[in-house]
Amino acid sequence: MPRWSRGFDVGAAARHLRRRDRALGAWMRRIGPIEAEPRWRRPFDPVDALARAILYQQLSGKAAATIVGRVEQAIGSDRLHADTLGRCDDATLRACGVSGNKLLALRDLARREATGEIPTLRQMSVMDEASIVAALVPIRGIGRWTVEMMLMFRLGRPDVLPVDDLGIRKGAQLLDGLDAMPTPKALAARGEAWGPYRTYASFYLWRIADFAGPAAPVKRSQD
Repeated sequence: MPRWSRGFDVGAAARHLRRRDRALGAWMRRIGPIEAEPRWRRPFDPVDALARAILYQQLSGKAAATIVGRVEQAIGSDRLHADTLGRCDDATLRACGVSGNKLLALRDLARREATGEIPTLRQMSVMDEASIVAALVPIRGIGRWTVEMMLMFRLGRPDVLPVDDLGIRKGAQLLDGLDAMPTPKALAARGEAWGPYRTYASFYLWRIADFAGPAAPVKRSQD
């Protein structure tokens, strides 16, 4: 059974992409090297990360951080888990600024953790990306995009292309000089050339999208 390490050789990824895609290679030279993601080396708790992703959804970073801080104070812990979240009733968490939908999502996450439905980091190390997505998207409030961000920024999987991300699609539009953003299906087909380093290609597509101005999304993952 293969075991996945956290992170990959960005130098090898860069060389591969420059060989496979001349247009992307030109942008890579223009932008310069993108260093390895530092979170690949940090301790990582999947349940806590998913809880924080839920709380960050549809909020500015500052507003979400304020709510997370209130929740941590209410539960008396900086770990968001079934046991710690269970220390507070619904009214207390709502008073922290947690919306009704997010509260239901947190309770569903905690329930699934308690019944062993959430893979541990050790278990994820022997699961492929599709299996991790399949295990996590049934959680209320967790969609494919959230799991893909975890795969890229936390687990350091090398071959993830989030085709529904608007920044990625905008970057692909600029890369190929298209009149409109490619559809997710078209982008998936275009991205075949970047495998097995589609994650690193995605990092560059986000940078390319930054050239489009402030309309490009900037929040890509949550701590």
